[in-house]
Amino acid sequence: MLAEAVYRQSPVSANAARDPADAPNRSSGRVIGRRRREADEAVTATGESARSGRHYAGRTPEERAGRRRERLLAAALELYGTQGYRGTSIEQLCAGASISTRSFYEEMGSQENLLIALADSIATEAAVALAALRVDPALPLATRIALAFRAYFEVTCRDKKTARVCFVEVIGVSPAVEQWRARWRARMGEVLLSNTQPAIDSGEVVAGDYRLFIVAVLGAVNSLAQELAMADNPPTIDEICTELAAFISARIAAA
Repeated sequence: MLAEAVYRQSPVSANAARDPADAPNRSSGRVIGRRRREADEAVTATGESARSGRHYAGRTPEERAGRRRERLLAAALELYGTQGYRGTSIEQLCAGASISTRSFYEEMGSQENLLIALADSIATEAAVALAALRVDPALPLATRIALAFRAYFEVTCRDKKTARVCFVEVIGVSPAVEQWRARWRARMGEVLLSNTQPAIDSGEVVAGDYRLFIVAVLGAVNSLAQELAMADNPPTIDEICTELAAFISARIAAA
């Protein structure tokens, strides 16, 4: 129908009637067929031009894809953080993000990929917050530890939805999500180890191999965050940080 519309809007010159291809001894159907083919080619060229990267509504294709991704992440946080990953359908995500199912698969490919992208975006933001933290080294060790965990939890547990996504919904989903969790635990373990060494050098912390202890700390972090996400009477971030600081200080502080 679009090709026919283009055809109707194309003026036919007087010379066209004298074109040998349009001569009376030729079938008029051949003329119409030729012109429709020309119109179809024009429409095809227009479509290819649109796919080549031209702006639409003032935005490039990359910008539009970025906006769709942002809306998908926001919809996933709302839905996964309230009704859970397993309780959410692709149709609900598309409705929440105001995108088509086709766009969902183009941007994410699967709900599994969307969950990983969402959790990773939050975790990366938390890592940035930790890297930017500046704590007075004259403060007591337990206070410095609590401040570091506060910077982390203020991102990953800024509300119950975020805490649920980061510490509940990512558990037991698939091998790919478990691999992401393992990489993130390893990254956090490295952060904890790197922050322990200066305290060892200053004599505040007993020298030793803390790798297994850090595994225990990360387990405690996950369990306490799950309480914040799911408990009827959840602890506060301050309470969680205080408990973790006391736990760690009791193990590593020099006498």
